[in-house]
Amino acid sequence: MKTVGIMQPYFLPYVGYWQLIAHVDTFVVYDNLKYTKKGWINRNRILRNGKEAQFSIALKSASDFSLITQRELSNEFDRRKLLNQFKEAYARSIYFSQVFTLLEEIVLFDDNNLFAFLLNSIKKVASFLSIDTKIVVASTVQIDHELKGQDKVLAICKALEAGRYVNSIGGLELYSDDAFSARNLKLQFIRPLLKSYEQPCERFVPGLSIVDALMMIGPKGVRQQLMEFEMIDNENSNVSRNF
Repeated sequence: MKTVGIMQPYFLPYVGYWQLIAHVDTFVVYDNLKYTKKGWINRNRILRNGKEAQFSIALKSASDFSLITQRELSNEFDRRKLLNQFKEAYARSIYFSQVFTLLEEIVLFDDNNLFAFLLNSIKKVASFLSIDTKIVVASTVQIDHELKGQDKVLAICKALEAGRYVNSIGGLELYSDDAFSARNLKLQFIRPLLKSYEQPCERFVPGLSIVDALMMIGPKGVRQQLMEFEMIDNENSNVSRNF
């Protein structure tokens, strides 16, 4: 049974995002969606001096109705400054050298288009974690791209001949199990059950960028975290724990 996951792109998101990618056959990245200023598309969090600190990609000003593919990185975006933020935060980490090399490949990527920049970062991290899931850009799938929400998801799944659709737990209330069943599609949601790990702070801070986990527990530790989840069929059905 071919499994598909679909998400919009984010910049170095938390481990849960990579769990979804790792546990589907094909991962579709939305490129033809509106960019949302208050979302996490171009920003995330790390730990600096034991406290949460936000990092981001500066963008050129654009219309509030612009698609992700229409947004461009600002000419003032200082890539070396961002790398220095990571360096200052994690220079003492045992995994710093190998992870910082990955971050250089991501941050210094020579393309100012936001979607191209994010897609490269997703592919680089997936490769670093030995995730071999096929990554597809949504606009390349042959469907009616005027469709919205659940209808668009269903169309993509049909076009890709999927038998199962997996979404992050945040989408639990967005989809109708009946609508998927009517199309012979199994609907499931992945809920992270991530163990805490040692951080240079008093209390563990969950949900940080994958940069933090990679620096603190390394790629092997993160690959183990990819297996720490529950798979939920729907709101009222059984839970399969993989932990």
